[in-house]
Amino acid sequence: MDWSIAKILMQDGLVTGVIYALMAVSLVLVFVVTRIIFIAQGEFVTFGALTFAIMADGGKPGTIWLLPMFGAVLFLKELYFVYQGKDRKTLLKSLGLFIIYPLLLLWAVPVVLATDPSLWVKAFLTLLLVVPLGPMLYRIAYEPVAEHSVLTLLIVSIAVHYALVGLGLVFFGAEGWLVSEPFFDGSVEIASLSWSYQSLFVIGMTVAIIGALWLFFGKTLYGRALRATAVNRRGARLVGIGTSMSGHLTFFLTALVGVLSGIMIVSFITITYETGFMIGLKGFVGAIIGGLVSYPLAAFGAIAIGIIEAFTTFWASDYKEVIVFGIVIPVLLLRAILVKHEEDEE
Repeated sequence: MDWSIAKILMQDGLVTGVIYALMAVSLVLVFVVTRIIFIAQGEFVTFGALTFAIMADGGKPGTIWLLPMFGAVLFLKELYFVYQGKDRKTLLKSLGLFIIYPLLLLWAVPVVLATDPSLWVKAFLTLLLVVPLGPMLYRIAYEPVAEHSVLTLLIVSIAVHYALVGLGLVFFGAEGWLVSEPFFDGSVEIASLSWSYQSLFVIGMTVAIIGALWLFFGKTLYGRALRATAVNRRGARLVGIGTSMSGHLTFFLTALVGVLSGIMIVSFITITYETGFMIGLKGFVGAIIGGLVSYPLAAFGAIAIGIIEAFTTFWASDYKEVIVFGIVIPVLLLRAILVKHEEDEE
């Protein structure tokens, strides 16, 4: 291998690594706020990528039915709570969020797609269709067991993962999808390498998303509320910060990041209904490097995973997954030696 090949491999690794970095940051966000190891994070990448790819190919995605399905379940749940004595005023809000909004999208998306809109409009429609599934999923699967142990939440995450993979197979089929039409055409030479505008767009979007999250957590009231919940859940409740609200907002953010990642990466690799799981696992390796608490370490660790994966694909493609996931072992051993253990707060 010479330096020119090494630079190309580093370029490829950087493009995929920034996607892994978004996964790692999302996993750390969910864990520190809700104590959930969110295995199903990759499914938001899959749902976002395939929904966008089908619309880019001129089709109508099956995910237009997912929001009405989830919404109907949640509205029935809300009706049951009202029957049990909950304030009826919440029913009107639930009707709008869980019934009217999904049905409106069910009608509007085919109408908009019939006009053959641009890729940007299709990407926006993808966000409208898939991102709301995040807080809905939290409300259905996690909120009832939010105060249980981390092990219980992990078991629920495994069940959610398998359920979403099954739904992905039902709505998208086993066929892989790739968007051949990029958001930006052309390329530019930087550091003796030819960079496509699409690659620079992905890297720039990743930096923008991480920067936006930094501003959100540092400068907004809701962001500070999430930080307070991450530091001390009991203390956050005592000062009036609802852990339920924190969970809904966290899952909204992680779904948003996952869907955006899927929209960006489907222009580079073919995505199937189960591809997101491997992407999420590699983001999880980055999150482990950050100890599931440090956003910068998780992001840099995930980028390093992307670069290592690119080089191992060149040298030993049959063992690339073994090498990538094997990195977890020395990291965990090192953390076990160097990091002082503290009991989890109840």
